[in-house]
Amino acid sequence: MENVIKIKVPVIANVFATGRTPEWLFWVGSAGAFDDRYKKVTQAFAKILAFLQIDYAVLGVEESDSGDVARRAGNEMLFQMQVMTNIEIMKAYNVKKIVTCCPHDFNTLKNEYPDFGGNYEVWHHSQFLDKMIEEGRLDKVSNLFENNIIVFHDPCYLGRANQEYEAPRSVLDHVPSIKVEMKRNRSFGLCCGAGGGQMFKEAEKGTKEVFIERTEEALATGADIIATACPFCMVMMTDGIKYKNREDEIKNYDIAELLCLAMGL
Repeated sequence: MENVIKIKVPVIANVFATGRTPEWLFWVGSAGAFDDRYKKVTQAFAKILAFLQIDYAVLGVEESDSGDVARRAGNEMLFQMQVMTNIEIMKAYNVKKIVTCCPHDFNTLKNEYPDFGGNYEVWHHSQFLDKMIEEGRLDKVSNLFENNIIVFHDPCYLGRANQEYEAPRSVLDHVPSIKVEMKRNRSFGLCCGAGGGQMFKEAEKGTKEVFIERTEEALATGADIIATACPFCMVMMTDGIKYKNREDEIKNYDIAELLCLAMGL
């Protein structure tokens, strides 16, 4: 399907200069801004926001990393520096509500920023999309994926850390397709292998790479699409598919991409 919505993402500094404060800040995150694959997720979600005519903006070049990776890797000083910088910037723009596609940023902004005075209403994009579907604002969905078998991999920081298992599945249920589950799912789901800064280091000697084991579990379901809702999970599952030499037949999409494609945006 052709991408019919042409978008120009609003930058909060430009919006604020007109004397207006956007209702939502779309926190893009480091992966959403710099990772070539995950940029497509950012674009897909931005298209949906445009379709919904949501009053939002991004920080643009003023956005720094949320600090999640620094804290998980043990660099508490860097984490706090990043947090305080981000809080001051968001305070200047009177930010109240944040939506992000990254569960790591979602968890950090929602649960850890308040310790430093950063109190916001924070939504993961799965929760946001689920609410829009519930309100009947995303009802124009095609049968593009009706013959595909989709399995969803639970991100740790969305699931176990924040007890959100239903929203991403609800979004997927809105996309006509065949759904299956891995043997280990929801609170028993296996990590993709990237959490806690592990994505940036090799596995310990003598241990099996977690991403390989999780990919094997996904492939065992017979799915031809592995759906994710996290940039870290997307990297690891995509690497797992390539490791198994199945990239020609198995695809990895974020839930926002699946919805965006099914809506023909």
